[in-house]
Amino acid sequence: MSQVLTPVAPSVAPSDALPTPVPAHYARLHQRHALLTGAGGGIGLAVARAYLEQGARCTVVDLAPSAPAQVQALADAGLPLRYRAADVRDPRAMAALVDEAEAAFGPLDVLFNNAAIFDMGPLLDSDEAMYQRLFDVNVKGMFFTMQAVLRAMRRAERPGAVINMASQAGRRGEALVAHYCATKAAVISYTQSAALAMAPHGIRVNAISPGVVDTPMWDHVDSLFARYEHLQPGEKKIAVGRAVPLGRMGRPDDLCGAAVFLASDESRYVTAQTLNVDGGNVMS
Repeated sequence: MSQVLTPVAPSVAPSDALPTPVPAHYARLHQRHALLTGAGGGIGLAVARAYLEQGARCTVVDLAPSAPAQVQALADAGLPLRYRAADVRDPRAMAALVDEAEAAFGPLDVLFNNAAIFDMGPLLDSDEAMYQRLFDVNVKGMFFTMQAVLRAMRRAERPGAVINMASQAGRRGEALVAHYCATKAAVISYTQSAALAMAPHGIRVNAISPGVVDTPMWDHVDSLFARYEHLQPGEKKIAVGRAVPLGRMGRPDDLCGAAVFLASDESRYVTAQTLNVDGGNVMS
């Protein structure tokens, strides 16, 4: 295991600024290979930028057939990043992508398992289609992507770190958000089980539980709340931000410190945990 060095916190930079890698002898993820799903924008892209700053090589995965502009800008700048289009609902495709990523950038050291979708509606009106969509991506996609990466880490016989993205919604039920809450509770449970299974092999599995984070997805969430709670557009978003103990919604960059910590040797004795990064919304 590499030497633990003085931490250098990820910088909070404008989303269109290029990451500036820290010197190699300070980099917390120097020469590590990270695979990040759902990383074409929002939290996933912010974490990819933080990983690049800390010396990692990044395989970035999302649904778009070609790299989104901000992702392509990172590759065009010569940073060690490759974009691949894939659907996490297809376990065979994800297993093949893991093999391809390792052929390009070497064995995987980190998985940031972030791909997810959101939907909501009254409990008695919820149909099988909504249930299936959410569980296919948020649970099936999360689990089989994690499984493919864990198999690769086992083959390489080296320690690794898996970070699954949960949510404060997985900590409690919500009347309009039953399926999404259940999927994120499943993420927390699978994280604990996988951590116990992989502990003898030196592979750590943890999760991050964000609260309300101001990403493009939240505009969709706000529109759904406006429909079902008879609110004006933007009203729910303002209300949930004000309700956070720290007084505002999170930003994608607010998740980067936890994501770097859990990927680095600084968390070498941390596994099976779900870390709340939510401005104080959930206390556990």
